[in-house]
Amino acid sequence: MAPSWRNFIHELHSEAYKDFWREMLGLTSRTPVILTMHWHYAPSGASISPHTDARRKIGSHIFYFNTPEDWEEAWGGQTLVLDDGGKWPRHSAPVYTDLREAGASQVLGNRSFLFAQTDHSWHAVKAVQCPSGHLRKVFIVVANRLTPQVIWRRVRGKDADGYRLAGGVQKN
Repeated sequence: MAPSWRNFIHELHSEAYKDFWREMLGLTSRTPVILTMHWHYAPSGASISPHTDARRKIGSHIFYFNTPEDWEEAWGGQTLVLDDGGKWPRHSAPVYTDLREAGASQVLGNRSFLFAQTDHSWHAVKAVQCPSGHLRKVFIVVANRLTPQVIWRRVRGKDADGYRLAGGVQKN
């Protein structure tokens, strides 16, 4: 792994970054924050339907890794923040027309986007419209609550999402 990536991942596992999460989300300094990290690569036509995240998730921090040299804003890829007016129960299946777009992330210029998870934190990504050979590239850090499910997965050598951890139990 390149030193810059090693340093980035080290910083994401630091107490300072977890403290940043706690401050941003109004948590106490003693609230456990269990982090998971993953890449998403999306080709043309890929989309993410409107949804809210699992209750164990406290929030998501999305890092956009496209540059003006390999991506155009017109191709999409923005994370859309959607307003349901409080009328859709979590994990139902509204479509875009059932929700009002309240905001959108910016995908270029070394940007990141952090949002808290609530019963009404609807978000989505409309179908990406990029030429062949281009991909929407994001790295996502998810902050999770320490729930019985998360503990059970960790005991079994898995992260909060249920994916096998390299080398056993994850340090937090």
